[in-house]
Amino acid sequence: MDSKPLAALLSSLIPQILFILLHILPLQNPNSIPSNLYPILSHFLSSGDIAAATAVFSRKRKRAQLLESRELQDEPPPTNRVDRVDSADSPESPIPRSPDSFKQVFKMKASTFEWLATLLEPLLECRDPVDSPIDLSTELRLGIGLFRLSTGSDYPEISTRFGVSEAVSRFCVKQLCRVLCTNFRFWVGFPNPNELEEVTNSFETLTGIPNCCGVLSTTRFKNLRNEGIAAQIVVDSSSRILSIVAGLNGQKGNFPILKSSTLYKDIQDKKLLNALPIDVNSVSVPQYFVGDGSYPLLSWLVVPFIDPMPGSCEESFNKAYDLMRVSSLKTIASLRSWGVLSRPVEEEIKTVVAYIGACSILHNVLLMREDNSALCDDLTDNSVHDQRAEPSSDVMLESNVIDNKGFEIRSALATRLSERVTSDHTLCS
Repeated sequence: MDSKPLAALLSSLIPQILFILLHILPLQNPNSIPSNLYPILSHFLSSGDIAAATAVFSRKRKRAQLLESRELQDEPPPTNRVDRVDSADSPESPIPRSPDSFKQVFKMKASTFEWLATLLEPLLECRDPVDSPIDLSTELRLGIGLFRLSTGSDYPEISTRFGVSEAVSRFCVKQLCRVLCTNFRFWVGFPNPNELEEVTNSFETLTGIPNCCGVLSTTRFKNLRNEGIAAQIVVDSSSRILSIVAGLNGQKGNFPILKSSTLYKDIQDKKLLNALPIDVNSVSVPQYFVGDGSYPLLSWLVVPFIDPMPGSCEESFNKAYDLMRVSSLKTIASLRSWGVLSRPVEEEIKTVVAYIGACSILHNVLLMREDNSALCDDLTDNSVHDQRAEPSSDVMLESNVIDNKGFEIRSALATRLSERVTSDHTLCS
């Protein structure tokens, strides 16, 4: 590589790495780096105002000490607007005192809120309007933004609760979404090869099916003009979002949406799911996703069998697929449980997309923090079986998507699963 391009590359990467070190490592044990930080260091940030991170180190150390003392008690974080925080929960209290109320208002534990405030502090405070700076603490800025996302409350209600103008409440909500979607979008970035191996191992442990890299699905949100806004999501077995593309035309079917996404192009161009295939019953099986009947059967996208015979290996495969799909259904239900996404959004499409992105990032943050405050576990049997096997009209109309290799791969996986089930029964007997 020429020296100039190399220098440009290094100059862009170094401040990004410093940004992560300054924002995350001070919160951890300095003698050991947890394994969940390696995925973060393996992704590139596209961030603005990186220079703001250099001023945060001393403040973060003090805040980290306070966080450590509150972690077990899960106390709500303090706010500099003490006149607005009552001794008991009330409509006038912007930040509740009790842990249960705190989770209801912000969809996270107080300790997670404090951790997030510490992480986002320099970014939430460095972009105030030049002509009218906002004199609010980081906790209140974060609280205003999270309150909009978690409850879906309108701006007059937010303004009244937090004692700020509607303009300020709008600014804080927009700022939080911008910071999350710009500076921390790597939290929903596709895993590196080492992480992807962990994903496939988890699916195989859960179902017995090897080399699966995620569950692909599409859900839709609406604004008041009834415009469907599609979000295409890939999740792992723990419901962590591995990839999300939002803002696509929700009037289209799932497969046309997939074909128009960067995910499809990257897979077709061998930029993703490009590891060496494994041998399954003498069939070369590449890395792949699983999807429902709205998608075609491809070499890298495996869908359930249609009307399998009872007791057959095909039926066993479909049952295993149902287990994998639960993680996707939980993720979609969890995103819809955020108040701002639970109903048509009274704002333009790009704002809805920002809300989807911010809630997706927060979803993964909560999982990383082992905070299940916003994770939905209430799923019905019908929701698991819905659209499992019936192909959609979009798939049936496109004859050019037939992939014979996909049939071979699915049959090999079903046979492997059946052999494993038979072997397990033999060992048990």
